Amino acid sequence: MKYNIIGRKVNLKDNFKERVYKKLGKFEKIYSEDAEANVTVTLEKNRQTVEVTIRDGGMMYRAESTALEMNDALDNVVDILGGQIRKNKAKLEKKLKTESFDEYFNSGDADDDITEEEYKVVRNKTFSVKPLSVEEAILQMNLIGHEFFMFRNASSGEINVVYRRKDGNYGLLEPEICISELKGL
Repeated sequence: MKYNIIGRKVNLKDNFKERVYKKLGKFEKIYSEDAEANVTVTLEKNRQTVEVTIRDGGMMYRAESTALEMNDALDNVVDILGGQIRKNKAKLEKKLKTESFDEYFNSGDADDDITEEEYKVVRNKTFSVKPLSVEEAILQMNLIGHEFFMFRNASSGEINVVYRRKDGNYGLLEPEICISELKGL
């Protein structure tokens, strides 16, 4: 796994980076060698936020935690990621290295009573997707009182999604063409 460790408004010491390698290293046997872990530490008002995003193939795993100490926030993030992996173990086994899950979950971290959750679509909704600017899409999202809004970006012609972030700002999701996906076509 490749690691990118970034500090925003904070200088990261080598012992924290070593802790990141050690903590996230236990997930390496599950992911491929091409997996990439992005770790971002942000300092705001004496609180440290650690955000970890792991990308492997077409799958992405993300967790974020805020604490007074960055080590505590990192521990929380690792626990969250482990919980996501345990919860979706059966589905992930099909996509990732199968034999690694047995090794990971037999190492004492397993919860034997976890049952596989079924995903059930309870409503299907269709609507026209009109070309809008990003600002118009945010305005439309706010008018209907939703947390996200799908639209066709007037400048690119692509389907995009705007969403409201926890901090009150907005995010934009844009599709990215993966070369590996094109090879499969």
